Amino acid sequence: MYKYFSTAYKFGGFAGALSVLSFIVLSLLYPDPTNLNLIFGYIITPISIFLAIKFFKEYSNHGYLSFSEGMSVGFVTYMLIALVSLVGIWSVLMINTDLFNQIRESKLTVLDTSKDSIISQVGENSFDLTLESISKLVPMDIALNDALWKIIPGLFFTIIISIILRKNPN
Repeated sequence: MYKYFSTAYKFGGFAGALSVLSFIVLSLLYPDPTNLNLIFGYIITPISIFLAIKFFKEYSNHGYLSFSEGMSVGFVTYMLIALVSLVGIWSVLMINTDLFNQIRESKLTVLDTSKDSIISQVGENSFDLTLESISKLVPMDIALNDALWKIIPGLFFTIIISIILRKNPN
């Protein structure tokens, strides 16, 4: 079993740590680092999944890869990215409550600035629900959102990469 996941642990843990580091660096540069960190996640997640599956295929499995092996390695990789990112971002926001308050205020400001446009598109009830949910935002919500947006594309990229790299013995 270790054979299947040794590369996934390495690349998933490293990419998750890079995601947390990205969040910290972006928080020093921007009042709300969440959106830019999601974009960073869209870049780092497929790269780490590809590398984990490719390294597994080449160095642990003698050049062969079944679809299920690729899916297993990819799953562990993107789940580990999401888990490390979730715990890291949650910890940063719990330690630095000023950053969390700054992010929440930034989201409220964006919502207030776009109020007329949002109401015309989705209605006042939806706007009010969104305003209420942002007002009740907690650090775990931000961390969980980041983690979910690593899992969803991670599944998509894992399927594609597993199909592309698949090579069964003749």
